[in-house]
Amino acid sequence: MTEEPHPNPQAVPSHDAAPEQSSIPPRKVLVGAAVVLLILAVLAVTGILRRMHASSILAERTDALAAPFVTVAPAKPGAPVDTFALPGNVTAFTDSPIYARTDGYLLHWYFDIGARVKKGDLLAVIDTPELDKQVVQAESDLATAEANANIARIQAARYSGLVKSDAVSQQATDTFVSQAAATASAVKSAQANLQRLRELQSFENIYAPFDGVVTARAVDTGQLISSGSGQSAGTELFHMQALETLRVYTNVPQLYSQSLKHGMKIGLTFPEHPGKTYEGTLVRTADAIDPTSRTLLAEVDVDNRSRELMPGALAQVHFKTPRVGPTFIVPAAALVFRREGLQVGTVINGNVAHLVPVVIGEDDGASVQIVSGLNSGDQVIQDPPDSLIDGEKVTVVKPANIAGEGDK
Repeated sequence: MTEEPHPNPQAVPSHDAAPEQSSIPPRKVLVGAAVVLLILAVLAVTGILRRMHASSILAERTDALAAPFVTVAPAKPGAPVDTFALPGNVTAFTDSPIYARTDGYLLHWYFDIGARVKKGDLLAVIDTPELDKQVVQAESDLATAEANANIARIQAARYSGLVKSDAVSQQATDTFVSQAAATASAVKSAQANLQRLRELQSFENIYAPFDGVVTARAVDTGQLISSGSGQSAGTELFHMQALETLRVYTNVPQLYSQSLKHGMKIGLTFPEHPGKTYEGTLVRTADAIDPTSRTLLAEVDVDNRSRELMPGALAQVHFKTPRVGPTFIVPAAALVFRREGLQVGTVINGNVAHLVPVVIGEDDGASVQIVSGLNSGDQVIQDPPDSLIDGEKVTVVKPANIAGEGDK
């Protein structure tokens, strides 16, 4: 008996077919992902470090380019000196603003800037209509108070006489006596008020407080004038200065403070009067060293009756002192003129600018003698830029290199 064929031979499993592929183990997947993440992290860190390095190089390059180029040279030793010069500020002997002591309108002014006036000269007149009416009212109040006081005094005297004969009561007498005392006090109050207003009225006229020159006029005819109140100073009318004698203030280094004697003669020179020396007198010192600048404030008075000198000017004050040393010679172009006084720029730590206050001795125009402020071996900046500040980083180069940078 023959075997019947299978109706669907493809459905019969074949023992010769290849087995199915197995899946990748999870451990290998995790290891692969970790390797990829590690590679990405390394690349990211490398990129960040490169950027940080580039930024650092750029910042260093920017700072280097921002630092000014300077040339330096050691300070040259000089011979000991017995004189030195300091800058001095010239001020008027008396300097006073003139304010109003009453409110009103400026009626007229009589002196303008540059006018020489004597003490007591009439400078201006203020119109005070409101104050004038207050004075009239105060006079009327005083008259009323005096009349009331007179009546009360008469009644008190009358009752004081009648009470002795028991014609009036003691209580009524005491009442009139008290009224007399009260009205007398009211009279004194009215008198004081009237006196106050009259004194304010006297300030309508503005007088010069001393002999001097009008250096400023801040008001004009018709302008409202305020006397001010509280912290307000009111309207400044004029500014006056006494110029017969001028005061010259200068700060003397502690090194020379003991050589100053009251009454000693001091030479003064001014740039607007080349070749001429004025004689001043040391009249006083502060008798105390300033702990900030280590200097002694000194006042030198100079006769100015010739009116050749003006307040606000800068003077060179020439002092004589026992010989001291050492001194140094630097170019005049190395000096820095600022409100702190004369300074010289030096370089410390190789690339840091340091401004030091100095005192000069002889000055021939091209070079100056430094008698105080510098030490041996200091590297002095030969031609400091105007923008140089203390503590600023600088680039020290040779003159040829500076020229090369300028060409670039």
